[in-house]
Amino acid sequence: MERKRIVSGMRPTGRLHLGHVHGALNNWRSLQEDYQCFYFIADWHALTSEYEHPEIIKESINDILIDWIAIGLNPEESVIFVQSGIKEHAELHLILSMISPLSWLERNPTYKEQLKEVAQRNLYTYGFLGYPVLQAADILMYKAHGVPVGEDQSAHLELTREIARRFNHFYSNVFPLPETLLTPEAKILGTDRRKMSNSYGNAIFISDSEEIVTTTVADMITDPQRARRPDPGRPDFCNVFTFHELYTDKEKVKEIDEGCRSASIGCVECKQMMASSLNEALEPLREKRKELEANPRIIENIIDEGNKKARKIARDTMEEVREVVKI
Repeated sequence: MERKRIVSGMRPTGRLHLGHVHGALNNWRSLQEDYQCFYFIADWHALTSEYEHPEIIKESINDILIDWIAIGLNPEESVIFVQSGIKEHAELHLILSMISPLSWLERNPTYKEQLKEVAQRNLYTYGFLGYPVLQAADILMYKAHGVPVGEDQSAHLELTREIARRFNHFYSNVFPLPETLLTPEAKILGTDRRKMSNSYGNAIFISDSEEIVTTTVADMITDPQRARRPDPGRPDFCNVFTFHELYTDKEKVKEIDEGCRSASIGCVECKQMMASSLNEALEPLREKRKELEANPRIIENIIDEGNKKARKIARDTMEEVREVVKI
């Protein structure tokens, strides 16, 4: 029985951090067991916000792919490719843009949020407004059964479904409507208790050394009400404890919970234990990264093979699209 197909991508706008791991990559890895997965580097999407400094896009592509492989994305099981390597994405984006009402794009909640959040950049561009149409092209190109997304991205996917319906209505029933595959949430915040983000400077990166992780963890904000060492803590309100729940042995987590509440363990000691657990978990990834960095041809081959597989499907889809659009 042929496995159902899913598609997802990631923008190359800097190094990947633990927020990416728990927000997407762990789920992507597990989905490989049940689905035919298409995972791509969305470099054209990155250009919508990084058009003034495109150098970060090229610099990030290989680094992100190294992290993907280190995490466990398998190019033997999944099609891993670079968006701009498949020019058919641009063609389908153009055709879909002809039938996408402007009002659909302007009312997109993510668009409005990004304009507020990234106020230091001029995102009032044609490309940024049309971001969801390009995203629809990415997904529909491979006739995906579903797309793994977080709750905050579900509006984008619904717009993809609407564009597919409109295309099918005007021309022919070419595109299936992709389903929303909600990513299981693992709440992980940055070191300052805000959303973990490269731009906030509060991230712990997959590629960080043991020393950097230890130093970064030492600066983490803990329970804001635990002002002094003898004060009892509240693990439920402590960001460091959240990391313990993800990276520390369960029996040890119970001891830390009790020690924090009774003040027999201080925040400094708690952070040191967490840094040790986190470094232990990251060490296999560091080793795999070293191996891949020492053999750059491995990543080049993955991109070449992935692009070749994706391009074959994209060409077939575009032949069908051109035929029904009659151009």
